[in-house]
Amino acid sequence: MEPIAKQELNELFQHRGPCVTIYLPTHRKGPEVQQNPIRLKNLLRKAEEKLLAMPMRPSDAEPLLKPAQALISDVHFWRHQADGLAVFLGSGLTRYVRATEPFEELVVASERFHLKPLLRSLSGDGRFFVLAASKNSLRLIEGTRESAREIELEDVPRSLADAMKYEDPEKQLQFRTTTSHQGGPRPALFHSHGGGTDDAERKKEIVRYFHQVDDGIREFLKEGRDPLVFAGVDYLFPLYREANSYPALLDQPVLGSPDELSAEDLHRKAWEIVRPHFQRRREEASDLLRERAGTGRTADSIEEVVVAARRGRVDSLFVAVGERIWGSLDEEKEEVALNGEPSPGDEDLLDRAAMETIRHGGQVYALKREEMPLDRSVAAVFRY
Repeated sequence: MEPIAKQELNELFQHRGPCVTIYLPTHRKGPEVQQNPIRLKNLLRKAEEKLLAMPMRPSDAEPLLKPAQALISDVHFWRHQADGLAVFLGSGLTRYVRATEPFEELVVASERFHLKPLLRSLSGDGRFFVLAASKNSLRLIEGTRESAREIELEDVPRSLADAMKYEDPEKQLQFRTTTSHQGGPRPALFHSHGGGTDDAERKKEIVRYFHQVDDGIREFLKEGRDPLVFAGVDYLFPLYREANSYPALLDQPVLGSPDELSAEDLHRKAWEIVRPHFQRRREEASDLLRERAGTGRTADSIEEVVVAARRGRVDSLFVAVGERIWGSLDEEKEEVALNGEPSPGDEDLLDRAAMETIRHGGQVYALKREEMPLDRSVAAVFRY
């Protein structure tokens, strides 16, 4: 999946209609690539039909679809495809997401975007971070099972060397930041008058530097549940762990210098570490679902789950990615209406339950039906 951050997903979730969502499989190369724009053109025709059925005037539907219509003849756009493409079209908002797995063809016109096919990249067994630190560089990489992207860090030195080098011997080396674990500014990171430092002092300086790094990356790790893997030489990891305040830092690092490794190399090595962690966490959630069955702390009906998710009660949600339950939620009355086939303006209530769970800090496990812990389209463990 082309990475999409949780804040971007939340922006799509918060957007209100009319919204058009299109998913389609795409081809990377060969003569089949010519099918990509043709398929999008056909799906845009279906989207227009759905918008007019909402109902919407043709004069209003045309500008909504126009950004995607322009892609049909955009040769450059189609040269850079993967195996799937998601298109989101709303008033003042257009977003394209490429995927390394093919999507099932789908067109939804509703008051909300349809987001569930994206959840595999952000579900409870899908997203992690890698912090690669060396004397020469500092990188934070966001990864999913299929992809990796480098995060632009702010308010931290770009390397240990930058943080620890001495300037004019008569001047003090200082680095300041505006945040700390206590909410106030930290004092200057280093003070030196030009002399050498012994190993103990150097370790203290590295730890102080890592405190700054810890502050800097917490902006991207606010929820504290996505695993973080440290990558670096062996002596740095215990020093970083001493400075770390992030609760999901894993005990096993990627050892060795990360300087010669690409984001993809680091992703591959870190995935071998986080994969058992993800599997164990999902198994624990499955066990809890079974243990609490019949206690009022679980549910497997969409009517109960979607209301509980909107209230913030859902701690863990299992949802079948290839299935949809069409209907609507009356938010004021908290009443759910189900439809066997989608009516104009309906939404996929599985999608709604998943996004509400993520919005309130819960974990979503977006699974194939055969992977579901119960033979149901949805199952939830409640916080209370």
